[in-house]
Amino acid sequence: MSYKLQFSSILLVLLFFASTGYTQAQTVSGLVTSAENGEPLAGITVILEGTTTGVATDIEGEYNIDLNSDQFQNGVLMFSGVGFIQQSVIINGRSEINVQLETDINLLDEVVVIGFGSQIKEKVTGNISSISASEIEGVPINSLEQAIQGKAAGVFIQTNNGKLGQGIQVRVRGSASVSASNQPLYVIDGTSVTTANLSNTSAATNPLADINPNDIESIDILKDASAAAIYGSRGSNGVVLITTKSGRAGVTQFDANYAVSTSEPAGNKEWLNGDQYLELFDEAFANSSTDGTINGTLFGFTRDGLYDTFIPGWDQGYNTDWQELAYQDNLSHKFDLSASGGDDKTRFRVSGQYNGQEGILIDNTFDRISGRLNLDHTANDKVMIGTNLNVINTINNRLSSDNAFSTPIQLVALPPVQRPYNDDGEPSNQTVYDNGLLFRDGATFETTVFRALGNAFINYEPVENLILRGEFGADVLDQNEERWFGSSVSQFTGAARGAADNRYVRVVNINSQAYANYIKDFAQVHSIDITAGLSTQQVETDVVSVSGIDFPNDFFRQVGSAATIDGGDATVTTYTFTSYFARANYSFDDTYLFPVSGTVDGSSRFGENNRYGFFPSASVGWIISNENFLEDVEQISFLKLRASYGFTGNAEINNFQSRGLYGAGAYGGSSGLSPTQSPNPNLKWETTKQFNVGVDLALFSDRVTAEVDYYNKNTEDLLLNVNVPATTGFTTQTRNVGALENNGFEFVLTTRNFVGEFNWSTTFNFGANQNKITNLDGQVIQGNFVSQAVEGEPIGVFFGREYAGVDPDNGDALYYVHSADGKDYNAGTTNSFNGANRVVIGDPNPDFQGGIGNTFNYKGFDLNIFFQYVYGNDIYNGGGTFQSANADFFDNQTVDQMNRWQNPGDITDVPQARLLGGNGTGESSRYLSDGSYLRLKTVTLGYSLPQSAVDLLSLRSARLYFTGLNILTFTNYDGWDPEVNTDFTASNITLGTDFYAAPQPKTFEIGINIGF
Repeated sequence: MSYKLQFSSILLVLLFFASTGYTQAQTVSGLVTSAENGEPLAGITVILEGTTTGVATDIEGEYNIDLNSDQFQNGVLMFSGVGFIQQSVIINGRSEINVQLETDINLLDEVVVIGFGSQIKEKVTGNISSISASEIEGVPINSLEQAIQGKAAGVFIQTNNGKLGQGIQVRVRGSASVSASNQPLYVIDGTSVTTANLSNTSAATNPLADINPNDIESIDILKDASAAAIYGSRGSNGVVLITTKSGRAGVTQFDANYAVSTSEPAGNKEWLNGDQYLELFDEAFANSSTDGTINGTLFGFTRDGLYDTFIPGWDQGYNTDWQELAYQDNLSHKFDLSASGGDDKTRFRVSGQYNGQEGILIDNTFDRISGRLNLDHTANDKVMIGTNLNVINTINNRLSSDNAFSTPIQLVALPPVQRPYNDDGEPSNQTVYDNGLLFRDGATFETTVFRALGNAFINYEPVENLILRGEFGADVLDQNEERWFGSSVSQFTGAARGAADNRYVRVVNINSQAYANYIKDFAQVHSIDITAGLSTQQVETDVVSVSGIDFPNDFFRQVGSAATIDGGDATVTTYTFTSYFARANYSFDDTYLFPVSGTVDGSSRFGENNRYGFFPSASVGWIISNENFLEDVEQISFLKLRASYGFTGNAEINNFQSRGLYGAGAYGGSSGLSPTQSPNPNLKWETTKQFNVGVDLALFSDRVTAEVDYYNKNTEDLLLNVNVPATTGFTTQTRNVGALENNGFEFVLTTRNFVGEFNWSTTFNFGANQNKITNLDGQVIQGNFVSQAVEGEPIGVFFGREYAGVDPDNGDALYYVHSADGKDYNAGTTNSFNGANRVVIGDPNPDFQGGIGNTFNYKGFDLNIFFQYVYGNDIYNGGGTFQSANADFFDNQTVDQMNRWQNPGDITDVPQARLLGGNGTGESSRYLSDGSYLRLKTVTLGYSLPQSAVDLLSLRSARLYFTGLNILTFTNYDGWDPEVNTDFTASNITLGTDFYAAPQPKTFEIGINIGF
């Protein structure tokens, strides 16, 4: 609460001072319009040349700037804006100056960020997806990845569940590894940042949730080898380059934003009510197998005796909606404030944010307070220095993993005929399973992060066209996890007088790099752009943990108050990278493009015989629209063919896997050592060879633009644990074994449908990817539930029995019997679960995914509607064997179980209800669903106040807006939410699995932006 009060006070003070102005002797005013259509232009910067005096045009394109007498007579006004050609006008004593700005019509002059530099989009021969600040600002999200979901072709993003601060999976052009990380490399302002899961539980945390999305200027995703090879052994999974907002020369401008939001589940499941529950379970008791039922009893229990034992209170008329009790009323607040400006010498931007989020699940919150300073200074005509510094504090009140009764969603397992609370209002402990409501007040799980992320740089231009740059960056992340379990939850923990544990992690990530860039045009047709340098990275991780039990009472919650310290540990680990890189871009006549790059990487993680690797790439581009034979084809404003081939690597494995390791421990009362890992001096990185061919097209003066790409990625030397003879003293060793491939197609289309007073633009992206493991050296690697990795199939395929429905004669569950290759159905069906063989029954990888967005502007109104879609993936519901098990045990059931078989001749896919009968409850395709969905991801409606109203408030601008997130979801999935991967089993292999995973939040936000 103190964060909110402090930020509100600062905001009010700044608003007060902003309302006080000054006047000068002379005022210049005017109107800025588009030379293309005569429409007024808002947000154009008008600055007096050589000074910091400046203003921005209002929504009607008008401006007023106050000057002294000398400036009024002799000054020069500079008019500039994104997408327009800058224009300078001599004032010469005029009080009214109207200007028409020419459109910088070639949007392919847009600058995109590449590794260790930037390049105009026109000359890019690799594949880079770029996302601007306007596409991610103001979206009520927990982490920046969620803001770009569905907006980059070939980039699949999936949030595991609806818990705040939890892990998010990002796949750039498919999964490139079986056991090493598949997450991309993230680089913020030139610094490779920490993104690894640091959680002490199976539910992953997400370090990227520390970053304030409103500080981001652009996100550039390097997808093919030509773009990513300069990052060498870290580029196989793609590289995400994040550039934060910086200051620009001009008058200091303040921008403030306040938003409030509330959320609800994006989806729910239907469960039995009390009457339905008793009807179904009475029937299940009567149908119990002869093995258990003797003379009307089940294992010695009568029906009433059984219910009294397992579900006490069943006969009291309770009708509890346990699902509703898993959720909390919530209200989230967000404050943002920034100031930016400067002059020709020094430019700055400083920002701060408080974001207090309350989740949809009880006791789940996430608070973030962050501050950022970006500063650069031109010391003279040869030297520029700068720094980017971000300081962050987050507090995440977390929840147990999906596989714990203490996680709120598992409340749905409890029968509706049992009450949630005792008469005294305390949660009941007389339930068939442990009542998770006891955790609401009886336990805490708080994760606190303090993080400092930043870098400093210097640019030196010793001679014309040559720039030397040095950078030093650091990402220091301190995370402290504190858990306390009171006496009221002793049935969960076994600690009658309470338990607590504390785990502290510090990750110090140091980056340094030095490189030279030489750009030269000569003979009017030749252009070269050469970059060469070196970089180093060292990461050290320190972990200290301690736990204790037996507390005086529940008011004591720190481990230091425990009577018994029952555990403790301390570890430290480190790794280093050293890279030598070079890139040369040559173009002839601005038409023929020939980039090449090469990186030599060294890593401490690999064996002494393969510590260094070489990762080259080459590409070509042909700008056909510059050819004479297209000169008269006015409809084509740009056309480029491009192709690339290159090598990238993956080094994201545990440290020291190439080394022979020893573990220390006690032996016979003394300390001792024992070997724990055999050495492999030949261990090296996984290598991905990627070919990409693409076309960039712009039509009708860039009113229509398109990108089309085909790629083939082949990954070799997979890092796997393989079995070794037990005579070595070990059972497994990490080796380079196996290969997989990804093939895909991407399409991006942008259209400017209407331009003028009414503007309408559309963006559409599509990405299709096919993944296949081509070699595992004969191994089959099992994941959780029915997931596995096997040669000839996509990674993580579902492998199990194929459900064949219900025998209409007797209500038995049936399974298909297949031939050994899984393709022959002629063998018929069987009611024996073990009599059916396991085959591939599904694939969690989507066939294609993408998004479509429409943006509308009319006068002061703006509307953005964005749909995200995923198609062709399957979801396995691991919780289905409890939730939809035709009353096999006392868990509450989904309402579709009322469609069970009851009489001979019934046609249904729900077997006869048999308590403890195991009729159709084994892991099979019965619990497999189509995971395809179309989601109305975001809707934003805004209204910018007219300048007359803004002037009355002494402001520069004001905008009111409403944003909705996850508003509608169209899907055939019968679970809570099709965007799911349960947090306690998430891995490269266990994909697309649901197990009591909370749904995504549906969020409604209203806010106000003001500028002054």
